[in-house]
Amino acid sequence: MPAFYRLGRCDRDRITSGAVSIVGMDAQVPAGRVVVVIDVIRAFTTAAVAFERGAAEIACAPSLEVARSLRRRHPDRLLVGESGGLRPADFDFGNSPFDLSTASLDGRRLIQATSNGTRGLVRCPDPAAVLAVSAVNVTATARWIERHDGRTPRTIICTGSTAEDRACARHLTGLLDGTAPRRADLIAGIMAGAAEHARDYARLPPAERVDLSDDVRLCCDVDRADFAMVGELRDDHVVLTLA
Repeated sequence: MPAFYRLGRCDRDRITSGAVSIVGMDAQVPAGRVVVVIDVIRAFTTAAVAFERGAAEIACAPSLEVARSLRRRHPDRLLVGESGGLRPADFDFGNSPFDLSTASLDGRRLIQATSNGTRGLVRCPDPAAVLAVSAVNVTATARWIERHDGRTPRTIICTGSTAEDRACARHLTGLLDGTAPRRADLIAGIMAGAAEHARDYARLPPAERVDLSDDVRLCCDVDRADFAMVGELRDDHVVLTLA
């Protein structure tokens, strides 16, 4: 296992490579940086699959309450997300790329709320740009950054504490540095993170456990999506569109 998979929790450690900083959710991010928010299992894999299925935009909310408030204002929008990994009863879809992979979403606008990924998007008030990334669109995201903000310092936020987000952060940093990171290492990191999640869920009562087996296959599908997901900050949420 590569050494970087054995790093401590992202919210304890700060890793810097040139103009790129990898931080956790508790870090203070200076204004004016390109902010890349990672959630591989599962929020931004789910978002990417939703865009593949035809979604027009995704409003990412920091909480279920904000998501429901947005839905009351825009009743035609679909609610996607989780609480404790499970779909809330009033949501149209859970936070599952597998479930979204067969959904018909042509032209639909979505509202997504998750424990980590969507919450991470809204925590940087004045970025030069903000993007959502997972393994499925990591190379497209690197290309977008180089094309639009090639010289702007970057902060990569790992929204989770398990191995998959750190692996994706290292892979993205390698792409930006031109060091040709290995796809196999990224997949190994995702699988290590999935095993961590499985161990955590196994400690819960059966009704609270989440089966990630179908989702992990999609989470490991590196570079299946040839687009970046770029955010626009609103008062209480961030809207993702394709670029």
